[in-house]
Amino acid sequence: MAMEVEEVLAILDDVPEYLAFSTVDELKASTHRLAQRYPDIVDVLDIGRSRQGDPIEAIKIGDGPRRALLFAFPHPNEPVGSLMLEYLSYRLATDAAMRESMGYTWYLVKCIDPDGARLNEGWFKGPFSLENYARHYYRPPAYQQVAWTFPIDYKTLHFHDPLPETQALMSLIEQVRPDFMYSLHNSDFGGVYFYIWEAAPPLYEPFHRLVESQGLPLHLGESERPYEIEFAPAIYKDSSIAAEYDYLEQQTDVDPAEIIRSGTLSFEYARAFCDPFTLICEVPYFYHPAINDTSPSDMTRRHAILEAIAEAREHLRFLQTVYAAVKDELTVSSPFRDAVEEMLRTSPAELDAEENWARTSPETARPATVAEKFDNLVLGRFHRLLGLGMFVRMLDAQIAAGESPSLRAARDKVSAAFDTLAAELEKEVEYTPIPIQKLVRVQLGSGLLAAAYAAERSSR
Repeated sequence: MAMEVEEVLAILDDVPEYLAFSTVDELKASTHRLAQRYPDIVDVLDIGRSRQGDPIEAIKIGDGPRRALLFAFPHPNEPVGSLMLEYLSYRLATDAAMRESMGYTWYLVKCIDPDGARLNEGWFKGPFSLENYARHYYRPPAYQQVAWTFPIDYKTLHFHDPLPETQALMSLIEQVRPDFMYSLHNSDFGGVYFYIWEAAPPLYEPFHRLVESQGLPLHLGESERPYEIEFAPAIYKDSSIAAEYDYLEQQTDVDPAEIIRSGTLSFEYARAFCDPFTLICEVPYFYHPAINDTSPSDMTRRHAILEAIAEAREHLRFLQTVYAAVKDELTVSSPFRDAVEEMLRTSPAELDAEENWARTSPETARPATVAEKFDNLVLGRFHRLLGLGMFVRMLDAQIAAGESPSLRAARDKVSAAFDTLAAELEKEVEYTPIPIQKLVRVQLGSGLLAAAYAAERSSR
């Protein structure tokens, strides 16, 4: 069943003008209202519990022969997908023609990581600024992310400790055996880009048209990882943790299993049970026109990357010094402490690997585009602000259990660094917060296009 971009755009016209993100409790309440209103169409499935004992629920809608599994909050700082599923669940419940034409049984998980999502709720209602986002930001270390805690054995890497949330999703995958799988990630600053597991040329132009229809840019700066395979502009091949392992093995003298403490992603796990077409659509909260400017800049790509690495190392030394001064006083176990300590542990080797790649790869010898320069030298600073924000939250959690002069001094030092960097970015970077409605539309539209493609694929 092919779906034209025009059909998708007609559906997107009805997406509400969201002004804020929903909390975990708001999402749950909405799910149960929908089920109560349409009891013959909507089933709510209890699929597991979070580490804090919060129920994790899936919505089942439709009875088509094909199966689709979509889940939001694989990273807890990424709520766009939850609103996409808010709208999609309502639309599927109320639109019998859409249910029948798509031919799917839909399984929708609005929040796979409720504990982590709650730690981000401080910025969900705005204001939507770099400073406010970073101040209330939380992202766990990889070994505590649902996205990267599926079992794997690869060379020296052996991971078999999935989180309770991951186990819930594993069971659902085993039960559903989806034809289409959509992990609802989003980025924070940049342009729109996509991941698919396999080449799918019929989707490239529709994806680009969809993004253009919402007046959004494609992300044409650096890819997330140096080794990624690009199928088309801003459309990449998704890959398992094995690709990260091989990259680290090539670029460092350290056993990659000593750096990587996590597992692989859901898409690879699913392939033990079925052969789904898979999609990730990364949409950003903030935009700057430099991110899709492919004209040449005034430096080489290598220079831009190495300058960003040098700044990252200086920042890392600052955090290491502050951490060393209070390490013996950190007695409170907190999610922020886990995240900060893992960042401090893995960053040196990761920066070494990136530097070796940048110095030796012929791909970095050419002039950097404006987008690549911006990605390295501006977005790099923004991502360091996120680390500072979590460091402050780690110290706040400790101080709440008992303050000391050294803890207070450390907190003041890191907080001052946060305030300085936030002020610089707010002053120097003329960014635009993107309307949430546009982000939801792009995630929904690309999901519908990919689901239609997957339906054709499964019937071949």
